[in-house]
Amino acid sequence: QVQLVESGGGLVQAGGSLRLSCAASGRTFSNYAMGWFRQVPGKEREFVATQSRTGSSTSYADSVKGRFTISRDNAKNTVYLQMNSLKPEDTAVYYCAASSESWVLRRPANAAYWGQGTQVTVSS
Repeated sequence: QVQLVESGGGLVQAGGSLRLSCAASGRTFSNYAMGWFRQVPGKEREFVATQSRTGSSTSYADSVKGRFTISRDNAKNTVYLQMNSLKPEDTAVYYCAASSESWVLRRPANAAYWGQGTQVTVSS
């Protein structure tokens, strides 16, 4: 089993930056595909970013491409989401997720493990 704990959310003005962290415990995830998703009330959980199990490939939602960067530190069992040029539309609860089966993690159904979520609020 893998446990994921998120941190780094908060309130930021439009145009600002935040870095979200997701620390894993219970099992190393060096060979896991990692993903970030977000959700707002009344909407389905939405794909944001993912990194392949090898770390060689990344993919982003069109809405965040060029502004967000996913990365990992395998020695610390931690995955990050660097968010720059934040917009009010980015306001959501952000979740990290992991999969040992999928090459990349773009769909919530492919996630085996989830973090508890961290709130990101962007003011205009």
